[in-house]
Amino acid sequence: MKNLLCFLLLCFVFGIATAQSVKKLSIDELENYINASQKPMVVNFWATFCRPCIEELPHFLEARQQYPQVELVMVSLDLPGFYPGKIEQFLSSRNFAGPTQFWLNETNADSFCPRIDPSWDGAIPVTLWINPAKKYRKFINRAMTDAQIKLAFQELAY
Repeated sequence: MKNLLCFLLLCFVFGIATAQSVKKLSIDELENYINASQKPMVVNFWATFCRPCIEELPHFLEARQQYPQVELVMVSLDLPGFYPGKIEQFLSSRNFAGPTQFWLNETNADSFCPRIDPSWDGAIPVTLWINPAKKYRKFINRAMTDAQIKLAFQELAY
């Protein structure tokens, strides 16, 4: 019985330590985070209910492994009722550990979308590619294929 309790306690502690943590932030905080970065950054806007978003996420994670100098930021646009439980459960079930995880606590797309890029109409997935050292900024207003993501990472990093 004692061994079983120790085992369960270890599983609980390990589960907490490896759980995906998603931080809530406002559009002001996200803009500040992006503007403060001194290294190349990929900011992907997605949601757990968006099939094209889910399909491209593994490609971002794979490409990010080849370019460790690039920060991958995943910004969930899920509904408030999904934060944090459903979002963290989704990420954990798919082993999407590693990138910076945020949930944007904004509901008015007409307000926050133009602050990311004037051409953003609110559709997802979308991705912002930034490299401050090169004064590089590119906004992709659609889902991307694996090949497109790999090429974009290469373009961003070099």
